[in-house]
Amino acid sequence: MLAELKLIAEPWDLGPGGYQLGNFPAPFAQWNDRFRDGVRRAWRGEVLGEANFGSLLLGSADLFDDSGRTTLAGVNFISAHDGFTLRDTVSYAQKHNEANGEENRDGHGENYSDNHGVEGPTDDPEIVAARSLRVRAMLATLLLAQGVPMLLAGDELGNSQSGNNNAYAQDNELGWIDWSEPDWELISYVRQLIDVRRRLPLLRQRGFLHGKVRADGFKDVRWLCPGGSAPTAEHWKDPAFRSLALQLRGCAQDPRGEELTGSVLIIFNFGDHCDFALPAEGEAQWKIELDSAEPEHSADAVDAVTESYAAKAHSVVVLSTGL
Repeated sequence: MLAELKLIAEPWDLGPGGYQLGNFPAPFAQWNDRFRDGVRRAWRGEVLGEANFGSLLLGSADLFDDSGRTTLAGVNFISAHDGFTLRDTVSYAQKHNEANGEENRDGHGENYSDNHGVEGPTDDPEIVAARSLRVRAMLATLLLAQGVPMLLAGDELGNSQSGNNNAYAQDNELGWIDWSEPDWELISYVRQLIDVRRRLPLLRQRGFLHGKVRADGFKDVRWLCPGGSAPTAEHWKDPAFRSLALQLRGCAQDPRGEELTGSVLIIFNFGDHCDFALPAEGEAQWKIELDSAEPEHSADAVDAVTESYAAKAHSVVVLSTGL
C-alpha cells in the first residue's frame, strides 16, 4: 500500500535530538525549513554566506546529497501552515498572537521578517511597493531553486493573518484564507513563475550541481559577480556583496543532465540598481524569461539581450539561451 506513495517528513519534534533534517533515508522527502530561514534572511539584508544562500539555491546538497538521494529529497518553502504567511513576513517585525490567549508567548519569536518601517498594514505607497518587490523576489527564489517547491495556500493571493504566527488556534477570519479580495496581479505573477519553471527543465533537475565539467566542456553550474568574474569566499562573507548571478546547465556526468541543452542565467539583485555583464554564448542571444521588478513586461518574454542587463533594485531576473 505504501510502495507508490510520496513520503514527506516534517523533520522536527520535541525533545533532545528531535530535529532530524537531512537524516531521513530515501525515498523520504523532507521539509527544508533552513531554506525558509535562509531565503528570508538573505532578502531582508543579511550576509549571503551566513544565510547559506548558495547551497539553498542548488538543492541543499550539504543536507541531502548522499545515500543515492536526489534533489527531490528537499522540499523548499518560505512559509507553511505555522509561522508568518508570506505577506506577513514583509509586513510585521514581531509576532502578534494576543488573540490566542497566551499573552503572545506562543509561536516562534524569530521569524526573520521585516516590516519595512511600519508594523502591519499601511497606505504609504513606497512601503507598499517595497513589500510587493520583496514578495515577488522571494517567490521567484522559491520557484527557481533546485528541489521541490512548496507554496502555502493563500500566499499567491497576498493573504495575511494580521501578524499571528500561530493561528492554528483560530477557526475564524484570522486563520482563514480570504478569497474575497485576492491580489490579481500577484496571482498572475505566480502563474508566470510556475510557467517558467515548467518550460525550463534546467530549473528542476534531479542531479545535484557541483560545478563539474559536462561532456560539452562547460561546467554545470557557476556563480558570477556583476562584472563576470567568479565570487570568492570573501565575497560571500562581505555584507556589501548584494548582487550575483547563477548560470545553470544540465547536470554533468548524469545521463538526464547531459541531454539538456542551453543555459539559464538567474540574476539575484538584493541591492540597488546594478548592471550585469552576460556570459558570452557564441552567436546565441539571451532571452528575457522573467523580471520580478517588471512582471507585466516579462510576460511577453520576447526581448533579447547580448552584452549586459540592467537589474533593478531588489529583483530576480531569469534569462535563457540555446533552449
